[in-house]
Amino acid sequence: MACQVFYRKWRPQTLAEVVGQEPVTQTLRNALNSGRVSHAYLFYGPRGTGKTSTGRILAKAVNCLTNGKGEPCNTCPMCQAVTEGRALDVIEIDAASNRGIDEIRELRERVNYAPNQARYKVYIIDEVHMLTKEASNALLKTLEEPPSHVIFILATTEVHKVLPTILSRCQRFDFRRISQSDMVSKLTHICNEEGIYIEPDGLRLMARSATGSLRDAENLLQQLTTYYGSEIELHQIQAILGVTGDWRVKELVKHIINNDVSAGMTTINSVNSDGLDLKQFNRELVEYLRGLLLIKTGSDEAVDFTDGDIAELKDLAVKASLPQILKVVKLFGQLELGFDNYSTLPLELALVDCVLPAEEKKRSPISEAESRQPVKTAPPPVTSTEPEPSIAKSEPTTVPEAVATPLTTVPEAATTPPTIVPEAATTPPQPGNEIEQLRLNWKRIIDEAPADIRKTRAIAFLRSANVKPVAIEDDAVILSIKYDVHKEQIEKPENLMVAEKIVSDFLRRPCRVRCIHKPEDNHLLRAALKMGAQVTSVEEK
Repeated sequence: MACQVFYRKWRPQTLAEVVGQEPVTQTLRNALNSGRVSHAYLFYGPRGTGKTSTGRILAKAVNCLTNGKGEPCNTCPMCQAVTEGRALDVIEIDAASNRGIDEIRELRERVNYAPNQARYKVYIIDEVHMLTKEASNALLKTLEEPPSHVIFILATTEVHKVLPTILSRCQRFDFRRISQSDMVSKLTHICNEEGIYIEPDGLRLMARSATGSLRDAENLLQQLTTYYGSEIELHQIQAILGVTGDWRVKELVKHIINNDVSAGMTTINSVNSDGLDLKQFNRELVEYLRGLLLIKTGSDEAVDFTDGDIAELKDLAVKASLPQILKVVKLFGQLELGFDNYSTLPLELALVDCVLPAEEKKRSPISEAESRQPVKTAPPPVTSTEPEPSIAKSEPTTVPEAVATPLTTVPEAATTPPTIVPEAATTPPQPGNEIEQLRLNWKRIIDEAPADIRKTRAIAFLRSANVKPVAIEDDAVILSIKYDVHKEQIEKPENLMVAEKIVSDFLRRPCRVRCIHKPEDNHLLRAALKMGAQVTSVEEK
């Protein structure tokens, strides 16, 4: 005879034996005692939390020949028939494989027949969300007004897929994930009854890996006993679960907190060289970092680690700041390792990103070159004796006024060192020198925009290297934009309002912003076009 698996052998037979669902079981027990049993129930919750088992217990309790109230006796012929799965009046239907309208029509016909032996005919429909829309609608009328001798128990893991009209016709009970302490208690009881020895740390690791599903934990226990026998050690559980080894997780966290990139890289590559599962390693790393975050925020009671691990985490929490820990948890918690489980690159990039100072990331070599470029390039537009061609085309009457601005500032700009950047925050630019200072400070003006507009889309477009201030005409600042698509975006009312605000704040007077499209002048491109070349695409830098 085949050995019965643990999750069936140790399935709860009374409401009191259902683990971790006291609000549900107590309500059902009170309903049975008072005789107020509903005609339809909906049990919702994650897998392995006792939904179907509770449905069978309820079916036994309403049909128990001893009393029919409260807990089933499990000794009368009817209780034993339900337990052994041979009760004709307790019908279990898998909606995943019987999801069509024909099956539901057949069910509706059978509902009208009286029970064979039991007091109630109980239908347990598992995974009810798998029913088709037509089948669900066909079930509605029967579910709302079934015969007095019928009780429906619907179970699902995805309640959002169940028709609202079905939900409204049932009493809903939500089954929660089983806590680790309840799961350890249940596993300890099974081990004592089966003569299995597992140290407490091993049981806690099994409970944690089951993620709230008691059935998964019981299956894991049976797998371990089949492979290792009745005495199971912690390292054997780690081997079955694919746990990589906590010491390297702790080592990597220490290197991150100490900003030691070299040592961290060595640890990551040693894990990879030993052929360990990088996804599992990252899961353990995130779990350990979560413990560090909880301890740093004063939530020690929520940390499910050994006393030694907690002591080490407390030492690390003293060295690290809360923003640093938060950044590390986010970076490693969002890693995508599924596309290539053998690549260490995502882990290495996250490590460098954690350690690299924020100011170094913000000022890359490209951005530094751009910030220095205005000092080295040609003088600003106001020194030119000719108006911008595109400006003259759009506003020919106002260009002479801009050109007529006294050029006394030109020698000053040529001889005076460019020290205007730090003074711009407190001293408004002089009228004749506004466009020059606006160009020199353009990047800083955008970066130091008010906090309420710093995250708007307009700032992202204005920060582009393709947007430059080129002239000021009365109260209008002219922005030259390389790509027409950027010009269209900035000219949207909400984006133009942001641009006008930051320009007005810098110039200390109300200003409008006007955009012109000025493609980049490229002599190589001109030469190629003269030779017959054609532009097929434009790539933004």
